[in-house]
Amino acid sequence: MLSNDIIAAIATPPGRGGIGVIRISGRNLQSLAKAILDSIPHPRNAHLSYFLDENGHTIDQGIAIYYPSPHSYTGEDVLELQGHGGPAVINLLLSRCLQLGARLAEPGEFTLRAFLNNKLDLVQAESIGDLIDATTADAARCAMRSLQGEFSATIQTLVRALIDLRMLVEATLDFPEEEIDFLKSVHAATRLQDIRGKLERVLVSSRQGSLLQEGVKVVLVGQPNVGKSSLMNRLSGDEVAIVTEIPGTTRDTIQQLIQIEGIPVHIIDTAGLRETTDIVEKSGIARTHAAIKKADLTLLLIDSRYGLTDADQQILQSLPADLPLLTVFNKIDLLSESARIEKEPGKPIVHLSAKTGAGLESLRMKMLEIIGWQSNIAGEGIFLARQRHLQALNKAKTHLDNAIPWVENGRQLELLAEELRLAQTALSSITGEFTADDLLGEIFSRFCIGK
Repeated sequence: MLSNDIIAAIATPPGRGGIGVIRISGRNLQSLAKAILDSIPHPRNAHLSYFLDENGHTIDQGIAIYYPSPHSYTGEDVLELQGHGGPAVINLLLSRCLQLGARLAEPGEFTLRAFLNNKLDLVQAESIGDLIDATTADAARCAMRSLQGEFSATIQTLVRALIDLRMLVEATLDFPEEEIDFLKSVHAATRLQDIRGKLERVLVSSRQGSLLQEGVKVVLVGQPNVGKSSLMNRLSGDEVAIVTEIPGTTRDTIQQLIQIEGIPVHIIDTAGLRETTDIVEKSGIARTHAAIKKADLTLLLIDSRYGLTDADQQILQSLPADLPLLTVFNKIDLLSESARIEKEPGKPIVHLSAKTGAGLESLRMKMLEIIGWQSNIAGEGIFLARQRHLQALNKAKTHLDNAIPWVENGRQLELLAEELRLAQTALSSITGEFTADDLLGEIFSRFCIGK
């Protein structure tokens, strides 16, 4: 999968800026550097240089840094040209690189080459994209820890423990006539339970990290004029939605990103659900149902003055049965009631006032509880996991669960050995030790061009 091509790309965001960076990677970049700079820069030193066209005329003046292989980001020769950030000049410089034999890099190709040249493993490569995409400070910190290898080291520790256990099982299979029961003498069952326990803790931390990275989509639904837009404005701390006393004011979905304890929460205000002949309002209601299908949590708003009406019951029945639901009785200020939470099993209900803000903090905490956020393990122990990481961890856990009966009864050790092998393969796929090429293409295609 490695390529001998020289690749080049603009590594800074499009548009005007103070600095524009061209990144070039490939084998033997000395001739290209000589053509553009009229000299080969001293390795890993910043050089003030003129960037030259084919006629020796100056395209731009800036900083050139040369990183010879293997001491570079990609493991190949890398040349960075840092010039002025105007679109015209940076594109002229890129065109000069292409003229000299480079080709445009694919999205994520620099990091893909770093992975293929063993400069970083797959988790570290993904964490670069996560660090760029992080929308909260906590997510950025977790991504940096993964980039520094903490998640990889934890996975590798589990893999090594599995390898040790597999060696014991294989020894028992190779020497079945031995009088000594290898598995019992080395406490194989205890070892397996220990590995499973550690894996479970990693899985819990990874689920928390997934929330930090992906965030959650929370949809506000209810009849017209129950205060959905007011609640959205209150949660976001800004007047993002129009609020009037006229039912049906909101005709389209409005989305706002907020943070609750570092978790990105996408709040989606929707058109009120009711029977209507208004074509525009009907379209808004259709978009409401579409938003509900993609939601992680639904807040059903109800006017406290009227309680749960037949119309509210109809909305409840229209919601997907497997979608987490939080019922919110709004406008308690009009009844002079106090904010509170009714702790009915499986049916959490929050009483609040979007107008005054009473009960808002209780709503935030209840939302985090329903989506599965555990603040007690937040911080240093969280791994910023992607969906494929969670799938691999769950797969490994399933195989370990399947292995427990075989190690406890000491029979059909071939099945035990196979379950342990499959668990190891699942875990190794996280760091990229066993990963199909098509998966690599999917992962790195989501990166920025120039990274």
